[in-house]
Amino acid sequence: MDTTIDLGRRDFLKAGAALGAGLTIAFYLPSGLAAKLPAATTFKPNAFIRVAPDGSVTVIVKHLEMGQGVNTGLPTLVAEELDVPWDKIRVESAPADATLYNNLQWGKMQGTGGSSSMANSYLQLRRAGATARAMLIAAAADMWKVDAKSLSTRDGMVLHASSRRKAGYGQLAESAATMPVPQDVALKPARDFKYIGKQFKRTDAKAKSNGSAEFAGDLRLPGMLTAVLARPPSFGARAAKVRPDKALALPGVRAVVEVPRGVAVIAADFWAAKKGRDALQIEWDESAAERVSSAELRQRYLDLLDKPGTVARNEGDAATAFTAAPTKFEARFEFPYLAHAPMEPLNCVVHLKDDSCEIWAGSQSQTSDQATAAHIAGLKPEQVFIHTTFAGGSFGRRANPASDYIAEAVSVARATRHLDAPIRLMWTREDDLHGGFYRPMFVHALSAGLDAEGSPVAWSQRIVGQSILAGTPFESAMVKDGIDRTSVEGAANLAYAIPNLHVDLHSPRVGIPVLWWRSVGHTHTAFATEAFMDELALAAKRDPYLFRRDLLAQQPRLKGVLELAADKAGWSKPLAEKPGVRRGRGIAVHESFHTYVAEVAEVSVRPDGSFRVDRVVCAVDCGLAVNPDQVRAQMEGGIGFALSAARHSAITFKDGRVEQANFDSYPLLRISEMPQVEVHIMPSEAAPTGVGEPGVPPLAPAVANALFAATGKRLRRLPFETAELRSA
Repeated sequence: MDTTIDLGRRDFLKAGAALGAGLTIAFYLPSGLAAKLPAATTFKPNAFIRVAPDGSVTVIVKHLEMGQGVNTGLPTLVAEELDVPWDKIRVESAPADATLYNNLQWGKMQGTGGSSSMANSYLQLRRAGATARAMLIAAAADMWKVDAKSLSTRDGMVLHASSRRKAGYGQLAESAATMPVPQDVALKPARDFKYIGKQFKRTDAKAKSNGSAEFAGDLRLPGMLTAVLARPPSFGARAAKVRPDKALALPGVRAVVEVPRGVAVIAADFWAAKKGRDALQIEWDESAAERVSSAELRQRYLDLLDKPGTVARNEGDAATAFTAAPTKFEARFEFPYLAHAPMEPLNCVVHLKDDSCEIWAGSQSQTSDQATAAHIAGLKPEQVFIHTTFAGGSFGRRANPASDYIAEAVSVARATRHLDAPIRLMWTREDDLHGGFYRPMFVHALSAGLDAEGSPVAWSQRIVGQSILAGTPFESAMVKDGIDRTSVEGAANLAYAIPNLHVDLHSPRVGIPVLWWRSVGHTHTAFATEAFMDELALAAKRDPYLFRRDLLAQQPRLKGVLELAADKAGWSKPLAEKPGVRRGRGIAVHESFHTYVAEVAEVSVRPDGSFRVDRVVCAVDCGLAVNPDQVRAQMEGGIGFALSAARHSAITFKDGRVEQANFDSYPLLRISEMPQVEVHIMPSEAAPTGVGEPGVPPLAPAVANALFAATGKRLRRLPFETAELRSA
């Protein structure tokens, strides 16, 4: 593989690092280099570990590193059981192979999502490390002719205490490769952990700081061309007539081809391709396109709230209990379409040959992308090799069952085989916001009844929104009896002790592409349930925290984080006053992806309705925290991500066309808007669960509840409308 680093930003970063602190060496071993190591002297006890003669240990990571820290968290498990120094650890991305690298929570599929990386790898990688360690000990025992039980390991070496002999793992690697693979190995007890539960630097931090980290867009291959696609202005439209003459006349433009998702301009570089796309003359046939507008769709959804939906949960008799309740409460909540908007727009590189296809991409679903590429290229899946690069964020966008951007790139490569060139497909920011896929728009209607003592005795929730699973390969497994479980997660499994509970769902068909977005259904169900719970608490004349705590008496982990967050936030103490602003504090608690999170938000509201979230106190129970610093980082990132959507973000449509184009019309949270965040991790010996997504759901309801505490105004629609908070 012949690669060079992009000019411009990357060289600037690298030069800056060199001048500032001496040129650092990337901790991440580029793929390809590892493959050049002498096979005969390299110890590869399993699919996840390779020990080189120099004693370095390469951990093969099956998940995508997209900022969440898998290239640090997962090697930690190997380092722990293999007993190797952290500075000897190298990281390499696994090839697409569902037989070796499948996500154990997803079946025969390799992929990253659902906060599953640590949870599904925890025992798998510990066993991989322990197996390698046992084989290295066996090699030393054979070399020294001693009982293996008399040997120990420390910092990448096997030790024989009585003779004071020792041997490094690299020295033993060749011999270890000949040892039988043990079928059952003992794992370390938690009391002996050296790395798990500790915090230390990320393996990718330096490379991402000095510009040497390789993303797909950085790749340069000999003869590579760049493709930019003109996509239909509305979903479902098709190119009826294409006049490419003006584009082809521009310097650098090599070809214009029609592919299933649009019209591609292929050129020597991105700018030439972009100018070529601008020069294209295309007549679009929108006769079969989705032409809906947001206002029309909103009204359609609100109308559905008055009609019974498909039942997702039904316990007791919520309708009768509601009728009989002395105090009744009803509210509606609205949520817009949302874009993923990762900092790195979608891109990938495809090198298609007659008998093979190589793809470089920040792929979140390697084997799904592999199958899609093989189908389009007319190859077998094993003829398609996925090089998984870093991804600059994703939030679910790169885990698309349609593999849309991979499909585009392979389609372009197939249509331009006559050019005999690798193809780099680049999306612009505008392409990202216009090209789908989105978190669906949802509306909720909730009603509840309180008894004479103020306890909730009835709870009904109706949800309306597109299914993100309909029409995908996941539909058969995750849509049961008409219920897309991702649409009702966080609502159908409401944990509060309420005797009569009913949840139903409408999943209208709309021709707008939708997809999971960080925290999936919990992004809207947590807001509706936790904001509504706050309203019930006040109707019952109860403190919102104590009201929740009583209803969670039989939910120890939710109750635990609720109490921890309240305690660390000083819930019982009044907020310090600030001149000229109204202040308030709100609380929310939610379980998602088997992780429990409570957050307390403090806000200051100005007379014009503008507000600032001053502080967020977060308590998280994710089982054993393998790397507490990364847990904190994920909670902090999730809080910023959620606040961005709550304050600013909405995708709207007019006549089927997206009205937003870039960050000027789809703003994200500014760093000056980021609150002070405190994260407190609940001590636990339970198996670790995920942390990438669970920090998101409680934030918006905690802020909404704080805004009510400050102003007396209830905000039930996201993003927040500050005009509603103006002083009377």
